[in-house]
Amino acid sequence: MPTERISFPGHAGDKLAARLDLPDGAPLATALFAHCFTCGKDIAAARRIAQRLCAMGIAVLRFDFTGLGHSCGEFANTTFGSNVGDLEAAADYLEGRGLAPDLLIGHSLGGAAVLRAAPRIASAKAVVTIAAPFDPGHVTHNFADALDTIRDEGQAQVDLGGRPFVIGRDFVEDVQAQELEPIIGSMKKALLVLHAPRDAVVDISNATRIFTAAKHPKSFVTLGDADHLVSAPDDAEYVAEVIAAWVDRYLDLPAPAPPIGAPEGVVRVTEAAPDGFLQDIQNGPHHHAVADEPEAYGGSNKGMSPYGFLAAGLGACTSMTIRMYARRKGWPLTGISVDVTHDKVHAQDAGTSATTRIDRFLRRITLEGDLDGDQRARLLEIADKCPVHKTLEQGAEIETELA
Repeated sequence: MPTERISFPGHAGDKLAARLDLPDGAPLATALFAHCFTCGKDIAAARRIAQRLCAMGIAVLRFDFTGLGHSCGEFANTTFGSNVGDLEAAADYLEGRGLAPDLLIGHSLGGAAVLRAAPRIASAKAVVTIAAPFDPGHVTHNFADALDTIRDEGQAQVDLGGRPFVIGRDFVEDVQAQELEPIIGSMKKALLVLHAPRDAVVDISNATRIFTAAKHPKSFVTLGDADHLVSAPDDAEYVAEVIAAWVDRYLDLPAPAPPIGAPEGVVRVTEAAPDGFLQDIQNGPHHHAVADEPEAYGGSNKGMSPYGFLAAGLGACTSMTIRMYARRKGWPLTGISVDVTHDKVHAQDAGTSATTRIDRFLRRITLEGDLDGDQRARLLEIADKCPVHKTLEQGAEIETELA
């Protein structure tokens, strides 16, 4: 996905570092992603979510809050309210570029921040939280032993995830004073709550309280054994898939006009796992699948193989062609199933004169309904007239060029 490295002024004017991940072509919608407390815009889950949404045609802005990552400013001077202000500044920046955010995604304390900011971002139609606390003050348990020092001396250096951070009194007082329940109940946006039952940092009871406080439309999906940072590739993949499937219902994503000479549009295949063979397959904003190889061949077996998709195309086209003919004839065909298998066989075994191995697809067609013998025989003949069947039999020209 094309990525712009940009910066924009945050709540206090400090330059905030950001990545704007863009789909090819004009964006159909825009998402704004807020990361967790002390994390950054480049965490694995954020990257995978951005990649998946970009495949749908959705632009994604990820940025570092004031004093974190590559952003300017002092983290010690920030508060929960300043994070909300940074989110609003990011939304303003996007609006200024004609990309006002339609979707807000927040992870951990970033999830609490998007809940707080959502009513103020009028363009947003949907909100997603990942491992978010219901009470933002929950974050102080990470440095509970330093609270007295922070209260007495104004600040203290604490260890968070193996890194030193200076936490100020203003942050503690601000985050402890937040009350999200009335805001969640009145934000009037679709909500998706994602949380892992075994999250050791933010207990899943927080997700229950967020979900209960919200009005419909709302959804709640648990994340199995995922950790708080959703650091495992499989978990990040699942989160990205769930968000993509859910958001398609709540964002108006118009299908782009097909290019000249490509009436069915462009099928885009994007590598999703460079260490394996997993591929994202996208056809417009609404149709997605994944391709892979079996584990025995070095894949992760998360999707059909390329030959599996080829067999699926033949089976689907066969069933559609039979249905279209029976419908036109008014025949009592009540159901169709097509089993397709693929193999490489010697040409002579397939009855041809070639001396090499060729591909053989075996179709086994089941026709349901009160059909007589002649009707069944005719529908079997019609199966051979399906366009994909003809393409496979006749061959096709493939042109390849570098983008």
